[in-house]
Amino acid sequence: MRTGTHRRRALGAPARTTAVALALAALAGAGVTAHAVVGQAPDGGTDEHRATRKALRAVVEEAGLPGVAAETWQKGDGWFGEAGYADTATRRERSRADHFRAASITKVFLATVVLQLQQEGRLDLDDTVETWLPGVVRGHDNDGRKITLRQLLNHTSGLNEYTEDPEFQRRTSGAGFPEHRYDTHRPADLVALATRKTPPHAPGTSASYSNTNYVLAGMIVEKVTGRPYAREIERRVLRPLKLRETSFPGQRAGLPRPHPVGYSRLRDKRPDAPVIDATRQNMTWLGAAGEAISTTGDVNTFFHGLLTGKLLRPAALKEMLTTVPAEEEGFAYGLGVESVTLSCGVQVFGKTGRTNGSLSGTAATRDGSHHLTFNINGDWPKDASAYGGVVEAEFCGSDSDSGPGPAPAPDSDSDSDS
Repeated sequence: MRTGTHRRRALGAPARTTAVALALAALAGAGVTAHAVVGQAPDGGTDEHRATRKALRAVVEEAGLPGVAAETWQKGDGWFGEAGYADTATRRERSRADHFRAASITKVFLATVVLQLQQEGRLDLDDTVETWLPGVVRGHDNDGRKITLRQLLNHTSGLNEYTEDPEFQRRTSGAGFPEHRYDTHRPADLVALATRKTPPHAPGTSASYSNTNYVLAGMIVEKVTGRPYAREIERRVLRPLKLRETSFPGQRAGLPRPHPVGYSRLRDKRPDAPVIDATRQNMTWLGAAGEAISTTGDVNTFFHGLLTGKLLRPAALKEMLTTVPAEEEGFAYGLGVESVTLSCGVQVFGKTGRTNGSLSGTAATRDGSHHLTFNINGDWPKDASAYGGVVEAEFCGSDSDSGPGPAPAPDSDSDSDS
């Protein structure tokens, strides 16, 4: 076992390294390691992350996922742990430098930009979708004149989830994925797919998670600024915080090196379902709702900058963190972010993201003093305990065998990805 410590890098300092749907397995023979343990001496002294290390091992040994990596910051001290493998064929271990598909964590970047635009007086969260995208949300009782930007960001728009369309799902994350993994999708076509059916509820009456909301938010950012949403995120978030390992691939199918292999069962829930390499894929099927690539360190740096006022003024940050109850009890949606109170009473804000071959999450305390970001390079956890236990262990310090506190499945009870 390797041991060591690192200090949280100051915001703006260069780095080559870099969660939990908060309100919100390995291939046979995978090994387990954990390293860089703060305060642990090689001879077995105090291990401040014993519970987190145990939870990481459980992701591989009990949930049967290929590998997991996690990085934490607490009051300036950093720790990294990993279990299983980045590549089960070569037995290459996970590393702090690994790039992974952050999926729906993208939504927090985008929501930050929308709130910045409100700060500048260029839009208002109470503007309707129709104001910026005339005629785009219409038909089958879908009406952009009745949906506000705020309702997009906190999932109270009532819009359908386009990824639940059976044929679309088959092509993008089901049996048709190998043949269609390089297909390109236009945002307007994704929205059109969602508006083919009557919405599940009227705007503002309840919350239901939908990637459609953020595809529309990305289109609105482009309409307001005249630039692609990814470029606005780069200009307004990545550059100021020097997040050099975060990127928006567009139609590019690959990942920067190093990166883990993304192992997927493509929604096949059989315990002996075949596993494929889903690392390469065109992410335009998620776009503004989930295309980002990042690292554990970059995501932690982003959330620290966000929660400590580096990106938003206090009033805007307060709006972001104001929540509405989500579908799952104990879980809530803010603007881009999600919140849950863990079993020990600690409230955390963050986001999870799931796509083919990747499940990621980030969580932090409100004051930005304690952060956790993790990535699992497999997409078939039986339930949320596979990763919810990591969050509980890190923030509550429990390594008991009792189940974790609230941790709903990533983003959608239908495994809709992102």
